[in-house]
Amino acid sequence: MSNDKEQVHNRIAVLRAERGVSRRALADALGVHYQTIGYLERGEYSPSLHLALRIAEHFEVPVEVVFSLTPFPRLGSTT
Repeated sequence: MSNDKEQVHNRIAVLRAERGVSRRALADALGVHYQTIGYLERGEYSPSLHLALRIAEHFEVPVEVVFSLTPFPRLGSTT
């Protein structure tokens, strides 16, 4: 049985914020439309393997730092 609602979670917005990169600048660097970055960040679109690897390469991190099949822990949630 496969789940139709399988989602790929990502940290694209966090990585962009840390590096001061706009959606448009990231999209230009990757050769995609800037709205694609928004769709990815909101989980409305799962990237191809090729695009996922290019995003990780752009941020110079392993792909597992950017993408996960399980939600990432919230940053700063030490309550």
